[in-house]
Amino acid sequence: MKTARAVPVLMYHHVSPNPGLVTISPENFRAQMRYLAEHDWHTASLDELARFLAGESLPKKSVVITFDDGYLDNWVYAHPVMAEYGLHGAIFLVTGWIGDGPPRPHAACSKVGAGGTAHLPATPDHGTCKRLIAAGRADEVMLRWSEIEAMRAAGTFEFHSHTHTHTRWDQIETDQSIRLNRLTEDLETSRETLRARLGASTPHLCWPQGYYDADYQRLALASGFTHCYTTQPGTVCPGAAADALPRIVIKDRGNDWLASRLWLYRSAFRTRFYGWFKGR
Repeated sequence: MKTARAVPVLMYHHVSPNPGLVTISPENFRAQMRYLAEHDWHTASLDELARFLAGESLPKKSVVITFDDGYLDNWVYAHPVMAEYGLHGAIFLVTGWIGDGPPRPHAACSKVGAGGTAHLPATPDHGTCKRLIAAGRADEVMLRWSEIEAMRAAGTFEFHSHTHTHTRWDQIETDQSIRLNRLTEDLETSRETLRARLGASTPHLCWPQGYYDADYQRLALASGFTHCYTTQPGTVCPGAAADALPRIVIKDRGNDWLASRLWLYRSAFRTRFYGWFKGR
């Protein structure tokens, strides 16, 4: 069996019919996932990616699907498509935004009427989500623990840390000692919340807005996070730095666009050349 030399890590946020920043339409998301399934792409777990970094093999056509924050639309629109095509991804949760309550309908539920979305919960654009969260109404736009448990049981998603508060402490606290103490609390609260709710701690962390520095990396490792994910473009190769893993921002486009990105980022050489061409 041919093995991967590089593994692209895809970065999504929203799957929603309401267009906007970091959002892909349900139609384009379905087209992208159908492409992965029909072309025999292996959707690797984050632990598989960690072992790949350490020298273990993965199938040649391997990819990692990640979502940031944990929005309700991940349950409503992404989860049913992932289940339909037998794919697997990871969601980095802002654990302080996740609440309790029964699972809400999703796009594969029998409650969906002939119009397709009449009985589905609203999935607002990114800006509206941010405003509702700031107003204390996160439950209207974020996942619930019951939905997380259902997705985990179905095998569509695994769940990891995106901190507890999604705060850029470098922008909030000028005092370095206070800033680092609050970051440590943020990291450890997130990890402990995931352990209490899902039964296991996670070594995987995604930095809010992709920001990190040497102090952040040191504190993350001290808190038990061995693999940290960024918003920097690139591909993951064996032996790469586990504390600064690159990802690929996904556009609201169809399967042809995704195919071109996968062709590019499954090769370390093509990735480096493209970065040079783009001036990165």
